[in-house]
Amino acid sequence: MLRPEQMSKVSVTGTKNVIQDVIEVTHDQRVVHLTDYTGEHEGFASGSPLEGAEAASEKLVTVRSLINILGVSEEDAGPARIVTDEALDEEFESVRRQVNELDDRRDDLVDDLEDLEEEIAAAEPFVELGIDLDLLQGYDSLDVVVGEGDTDAVGHALADASAIQSYEVFSEGDVFAAIAYPESGAPADALSEVFVGLDVERYGVPDAQESPEEYLQRLEHRKQQLASDLESVESDLDSLRLEHAGFLLAAEEKLTIEVQKTEAPLRFATTEHAFVAEGWIPTPDYESYASALKDELGERVEVEELERAEYEPPEHEIGHGEQEAATDGGTVDRPPVVQKNPKVAEPFEMLVRVINRPNYFDLDPTIILFLTFPVFYGFMIGDVGYGVLYTAAGWWMYTRLDSAALASLGGVAVISGLATIVFGVLYGEVFGFHLISEYLWSGHPPLHKGLMPANADWARLWLIVSILVALGHLTLGYAIDTYKRLHHSPWDALTEGASWAILMIGMWVWVFSHALDSAKPPILFQTLAGQPLGFTGFSATVGWAALAVGLVGYVLLIYAEGAIGAVEGALNSLTHVLSYTRLAAVMLAKGGMAFVVNLLFFGAYRSAEGEFHFMLNHDWSYVQAHHSGAELMFGGLVHGPITAVLGGLVIFVLGHALVLALGVTSAGLQAVRLEYVEFFGKFYEGGGEKYEPFGHQRTYTTQD
Repeated sequence: MLRPEQMSKVSVTGTKNVIQDVIEVTHDQRVVHLTDYTGEHEGFASGSPLEGAEAASEKLVTVRSLINILGVSEEDAGPARIVTDEALDEEFESVRRQVNELDDRRDDLVDDLEDLEEEIAAAEPFVELGIDLDLLQGYDSLDVVVGEGDTDAVGHALADASAIQSYEVFSEGDVFAAIAYPESGAPADALSEVFVGLDVERYGVPDAQESPEEYLQRLEHRKQQLASDLESVESDLDSLRLEHAGFLLAAEEKLTIEVQKTEAPLRFATTEHAFVAEGWIPTPDYESYASALKDELGERVEVEELERAEYEPPEHEIGHGEQEAATDGGTVDRPPVVQKNPKVAEPFEMLVRVINRPNYFDLDPTIILFLTFPVFYGFMIGDVGYGVLYTAAGWWMYTRLDSAALASLGGVAVISGLATIVFGVLYGEVFGFHLISEYLWSGHPPLHKGLMPANADWARLWLIVSILVALGHLTLGYAIDTYKRLHHSPWDALTEGASWAILMIGMWVWVFSHALDSAKPPILFQTLAGQPLGFTGFSATVGWAALAVGLVGYVLLIYAEGAIGAVEGALNSLTHVLSYTRLAAVMLAKGGMAFVVNLLFFGAYRSAEGEFHFMLNHDWSYVQAHHSGAELMFGGLVHGPITAVLGGLVIFVLGHALVLALGVTSAGLQAVRLEYVEFFGKFYEGGGEKYEPFGHQRTYTTQD
């Protein structure tokens, strides 16, 4: 679980006359992650594509273009089929010609419609103006300008223009037509000069002789014709999609496989007569792969397991696995990573890969994330009602969404929702009501959130528990880092790994001791006193001894990391632990928000014992008569007039929807932050390469 699938480096050697057979077998087996030849061996060069590679690539590009044009999807595939070379040459060419002709026609119609839309928009002001179009053009001695703007300003500008002998302005609303007779000898653009500086939008007069209404009707009719033609073309394209979708998807798959095979030699090391192909294969699959090659090619090919990769990084890897140049001038050949986790934990692999894929020599923290993230999340929300909704939404995402990332996120939501239900049962809450507490726990659930005065000590307890959780979680992170460094040097493991944990634990044991207890808050010693362990703090002697041990760790840290370690060591040992108090803070905040929503709708009172009770079945008058010493907190909108009830329903629904949403954006993000920043930052490097075996999983084609 903490380690990926073990990988073996495999080499396949043979003469070039069997290269195609080797490619066929390797492709069918789908277990070898081929590595590119980088030119490190004298006398070898990268191979060349097999015959037909260029033609297959060109056809593949065309097929994908046709699939995109027709909008073909997986649902259109139909049953798997055999696609022959003859079908690719004949049916493919026929489909290509039909689709391209219709697509070109569609593009022309779309362009014509866009142009027509512009003409219609340009004609609308003339309809408003109401002057026939032939009266606005074709004059030898008159100039005409049609526009939209302040007609009074236009009239004043024409009156003041010395180049204009006479003029007339016709207007309807803000749309106007200015007709002017220029002075003799005036420039040709005399009327246009009048409008310089005016806030006026000018319109070109359409080249038509009818009235604006008739012209607009003609354009609208033409638009309907074009829209009808476009609809017909779209229908023809849709018919082609239905008819040829299965063939196109199968052709794409066949050509994808063909391109993979014909371009595979580009990754091989070759000479004039021989080739060497290398790659990584899961160790359990090596024997079956070697047997498949031997069964097909016998002694004409040599298969060798060059190495079985160990999980400890080689000596020329440093730190957490940071890659350093190897002695031969190359770099470490890291195996690709196949994460190996229980099925139930696999959705959490996505959360790990958000940071980075684990590298082969790193520990995969997926299982730890699976065990801790839902607990953090469930603790912070802790409500059966919200948990059921999270679980249902997550299940829908997990089973219905095609995106692997979103489906994995759904899986995370399911497990986190179940954890929320468990904590909700322990808190006795459903949508903020203590119904489960009343019916399951007889009003005394095993856990309390600490929102009521009667159990406020629980809120302080959760702050201390958050710190204890932090110490355990962070110590695990430091322990993993220490374990990883032990391979290189126990001294490095002590000074660069364990020293952080020694400093942190020493400091916090001192904090929880009676050393200088007068300067420390009583919450450190009183909170756990009433719990089963009855912890009231370590003795002063233990505290000072722990601090001394912590200072040893601090010195080792400074020795390893210098001034940066001195600053970060002191700060991180304090702030990273205190960061976990967000667990208690979010839990109290979310519980408080749900309480307020229910309070506004149902109302609540506080009993003489300091407990809150919602008025679900009775109003305040009933409570006064039956519960002496009760104190009203809020009367509740549901107990008011009908308008208050309706408004309360809106508040109730929207309020709980808000709490539900904030559970994701607040509790979810806070839990993720603790994992990524505080925990992963202690040991995790990532940077692994995805395992991508050479081959193709057939979906639309069959070889039988």
